[in-house]
Amino acid sequence: MRIAIVTHAVRHNDGQGRVNFEVARAALAEQCSVTLVASEVAPALLADPRVKWVPIRIGGIWPSALLRHQLFAWKSARWLRAHRDEYDLLHVNGFISWVRADVNTAHFVHSGWLRSPYYPYGLTRGLRSAYQYVYTRVNACLERWAYRRSSVVAAVSEKVAAELRNAGVAADKIEVVHNGVDNETFAAATGSRQSFGLPDDAFLLLFAGDLRTPRKNLGTVLRALAQLPAHVHVVVAGRIKGSAYPQEARALGVSERVHFLDFVENVPGLMRCVDAYVFPSRYEAMSLSLLEAMAASLPVVTARTAGGAEIITPECGIVLDDPDDVAALAQAIATLANDARLVCSMGVGASRVAERFGWSRMGERYMEIYRRLLRVKASEAGTGAAHVSPDAVRPGAQWASTEGGESK
Repeated sequence: MRIAIVTHAVRHNDGQGRVNFEVARAALAEQCSVTLVASEVAPALLADPRVKWVPIRIGGIWPSALLRHQLFAWKSARWLRAHRDEYDLLHVNGFISWVRADVNTAHFVHSGWLRSPYYPYGLTRGLRSAYQYVYTRVNACLERWAYRRSSVVAAVSEKVAAELRNAGVAADKIEVVHNGVDNETFAAATGSRQSFGLPDDAFLLLFAGDLRTPRKNLGTVLRALAQLPAHVHVVVAGRIKGSAYPQEARALGVSERVHFLDFVENVPGLMRCVDAYVFPSRYEAMSLSLLEAMAASLPVVTARTAGGAEIITPECGIVLDDPDDVAALAQAIATLANDARLVCSMGVGASRVAERFGWSRMGERYMEIYRRLLRVKASEAGTGAAHVSPDAVRPGAQWASTEGGESK
């Protein structure tokens, strides 16, 4: 089987990049050849002779992500059309190329974010806000076009699957394939508070995410912290440059209890030396950091608006109805901070849930989809059929159970 995967980056240290990294590894494990049409590929994959990298160079002269992504889509489509005989199946990620795909993974649904009551941008709210609004609208239209043309759309959560249906994608071509997590790495990691400069006597909450966007919702966490006892602290992992949150922490009078660590390489070690994970994101498709926290045996506090909340049970975390409800968030955190036994039992429950979401499981789900699509293609080639029908690739039962966003 010859697989072509189109994505901006194939690497093991971010969301979409990690998913594609693991899909490529799963294909290689089944002796497939893999063509990666991408701007960046992890050296670990390039060491395998069955991997071919087609570099898509964009350069830094383009003034916006919207234009850079269009150039990527055009360049990748040009190569794919010219080399159609070099791959059997094409796997893309959202709208990323002007070609029809066999498999399309939906990591983010811009139309879902646009319809969210927490969507903050508009044409009349300043230049940056206007650009973000246009960026979302354009991507919503392009994604809808790409998903409708794909034979199978793999949604990374049930939340994403519902948003795809709302966007007009046929329900019979949607499969839910949750992202995975490296359970062994996070379960076995060790870390000390001293190595991160953190206090030994505090109840530490970890927040990890992009600090340049209001979507991740650190502001609500800081406002909740202001209502909590002095021994509760928040550890923030994320790029500080360009973020207004350090200033907001000072304005709220909680700066001494908020530890901004900037970019953290040893995330597993950090997770093993905090007490809980807090992530009330206003919109998320399927948070890898949420799964990682659970794999590290951390109880989680999140919101229903965050993709992945669907897998959180009362035994392993607390799910809020409203991500902006400061009082409810403060109460949830206080419940954990005041009950060490509950924190311990929820941590055990979280690790048990995470065990069901290993990367190998996710990779095998994609391989199932690949194999079935290829069989249908072979069958239809024998009968002269031109396209794979959604009904043909769904043999009676679903095969699988199991970031986008703002422009930077």
